[in-house]
Amino acid sequence: MSFILEFKQKYGENWTKDDIKEHVANTLKSGKVVPGYGHAVLRKTDPRFMLELDFASKHIKNDNLVNLVKANYETIPDLLAATGKIQNPWPNVDCGSGALLMHYGLTQHDYYTVLFGVSRAFGVMAAQVWSRALGMPIERPNSFDLVHLKKRAAAGKK
Repeated sequence: MSFILEFKQKYGENWTKDDIKEHVANTLKSGKVVPGYGHAVLRKTDPRFMLELDFASKHIKNDNLVNLVKANYETIPDLLAATGKIQNPWPNVDCGSGALLMHYGLTQHDYYTVLFGVSRAFGVMAAQVWSRALGMPIERPNSFDLVHLKKRAAAGKK
């Protein structure tokens, strides 16, 4: 969100795709990365980002910040790929989530990571509920203290 809000502060509400190109070029020249692009595992656009775009297209009309996220998606991957240094120029889920949250009134950016963590917890919890509903055993991962791990490592055990 900081990247997008800094962009808007510099270029205003009437930004263009040429402004996006200029901003990305300046960001890369300064040695910084373009936040929200790239993923440690995925080598294509994050499907969660695409769901956010789809949601925004259906439910959010004429929001300048959301429109900027869409324009960034149409512009930035080609710019990053053209550098020849970036293997994964595609947006990840964080690229658009902040604009949606801001649209719905959550402007305190410190809570965005908390929401991401809570959503992960709900996913794990749902999986556990299904496991129990299907009669599967409760998963209890092994828990070892450091002394035990050192002993196992010294013995060459996994």
